[in-house]
Amino acid sequence: MNIKNLIQVVFINPLRNLTTQPGKVNQILFLLLLSSTLGLNNSVADTSVWEVSSGSNTVYLGGTVHLLRPSDYPLPAEYEQAYQDSSHLVFETDISSMNDLSIQASMLQQLTYSDGRTLKTVLSEEAYTALSDYVASSGMPMMMLDSFKPGLLISTLQVIEFQKMGFTPQGVDAYFNTRAIGDGKTLGQLETVQEQIGFLAEMGEGNESEFILMSLEDIDETDEMMEAMIEAWRSGDNRSLSDLFVADMQSEAPELYESLLINRNLRWIPQIEEMLRDRDTEFVLVGAAHLVGNQGLLELLSAKGYQIRQL
Repeated sequence: MNIKNLIQVVFINPLRNLTTQPGKVNQILFLLLLSSTLGLNNSVADTSVWEVSSGSNTVYLGGTVHLLRPSDYPLPAEYEQAYQDSSHLVFETDISSMNDLSIQASMLQQLTYSDGRTLKTVLSEEAYTALSDYVASSGMPMMMLDSFKPGLLISTLQVIEFQKMGFTPQGVDAYFNTRAIGDGKTLGQLETVQEQIGFLAEMGEGNESEFILMSLEDIDETDEMMEAMIEAWRSGDNRSLSDLFVADMQSEAPELYESLLINRNLRWIPQIEEMLRDRDTEFVLVGAAHLVGNQGLLELLSAKGYQIRQL
């Protein structure tokens, strides 16, 4: 199911140098939030930015990729248009707070085993052997990772793969968060950092071996998949984004699909509706996978009667 790439489009910014700086694990959450064909527009459009309107009130929705390469800049012009038109920027979570030492400590506590369990004790022999072989081929000591919960483990391996491909934490979210602070724009978030930590901590829980094996299966396709994802994101090709991520997730990991996408989308809709009732213009930036599919934010808002226009 290409879970490594799914994490890039469903959650927020990767950890850096985890092997030497485990306190940096907070940055992994940037990865976890980019995350069916829309009935709204099935053609390739200009970009992944949408204007949602209620009367004279407007909210922009922008799909994000949480890691990008320097060559992926500048961003499509429509992102700049939405940014300039907006007085408020709303992210999935409070990006700046991830540098807080207390948040980092909480992440380490929740994302690692502290009850005597290790990956060796929770995984089947098949899954642990496959994982050990992969880790050894990457030049990392398995001992260092053995206390990681599956969500942290797979995200760590993902970040390492992305770094090999030239991706950095300077994705769409981090880019606009820095700009908004400098420009004095109001910042907001749809959920707390603690909620995001909880999502990551629960990934694979109860089916750890299946989760690890499925996550390792497609590692050779990472490069090809990332190129396809970036191309679909830049062009606003919701059909391709859905085919790449949402469709497989629905069929192969329905519980993950429900917890990472559907439930969070449903919790975000009332917040976006509240924004549509005020006179401010907000630019809401969420992982691109949250926008697409029949339970995506665009379809949910359209069903409520709001006007949707792709920039």
